[in-house]
Amino acid sequence: MADRRYNDKEMAAIFRAATEGPQSPQRDVPPEEGLTLTDLQAIGREVGISPAAVAQAAQALDIRQGAAARTFLGLPIGVTRTVNLNRRLTDQEWEHLVVQLRDVFNARGRTRSDGSLRQWTNGNLQVLLEPTETGHRLRFRTLHGAARASIGAGFAALGVAATVAIASAIGGHLGDVIPGIVLLLATGVGMIVSGALRLPRWARLRGRQMDALAAQLASPPNSAPLASSTHPRDGSA
Repeated sequence: MADRRYNDKEMAAIFRAATEGPQSPQRDVPPEEGLTLTDLQAIGREVGISPAAVAQAAQALDIRQGAAARTFLGLPIGVTRTVNLNRRLTDQEWEHLVVQLRDVFNARGRTRSDGSLRQWTNGNLQVLLEPTETGHRLRFRTLHGAARASIGAGFAALGVAATVAIASAIGGHLGDVIPGIVLLLATGVGMIVSGALRLPRWARLRGRQMDALAAQLASPPNSAPLASSTHPRDGSA
C-alpha cells in the first residue's frame, strides 16, 4: 500500500499548521516525489513537534485540497469535498457515520450498498464511500436546488417582461402593459436576490460540516469533537 507523499510546499504548510495554525497549501510537485507522513513525523520529533500534531496538520491539508465549489453566475450553488482516508472504514465506522450524517444535516436520508460502494443520500446531498488502492475515499457533495430554481425563475420572469415589452412596443400598446411589465420585473429581481442572498452562508456552513465529518474519520477514534449539527431550516440540502 503506497504512502501519500508530500512535496516541499506541502511539508512547509504542514509544519506551520502543526506549530502555528492552518495555512493555505499549494501543490505543484507530483505526489510520487517528496516525503511520507512517517518521514514528516520523524522530522517533527527532532524539532519537538508531536507526531499527532503533524498527522492532524497533514490531514487538514488533504481535506482542504479536496474542497471545491460549483458556481452559478459566480455564486456557490454547490459544495463538494473529496477525502482520501488512506485506510479502510469498518462496517461499524460507516454505521456511526450515517448516524452523524442524520444528526448534522437533520435528515434521515437513505443508505445503499453496491458491492464495495456505499452511499447515503438525502435529495441533492450525497455522501459516497469508494474503495481505493490505499483504503477508502469519501466524497461529499450537495447542491442548493431551491436557490438555483429561484434564480432561474427570476431570470425567466425578466425574459418574459422583456418579450412583452418588445411585442407591445411594436404593436403600439406599450403604455397599456407597463404596470404588468413593472410587476414582472420586480418579481424577477426579487426572486434572483432571494436565491442569491442565501447561497454564501449556506455554502460556508455545508463546507464546515463536511470538513468536520471528514476530519473525524481521518483521525484516530475519539480524537476529534463531534461535528456541529447546525442545520439551516430552508429546505436546502
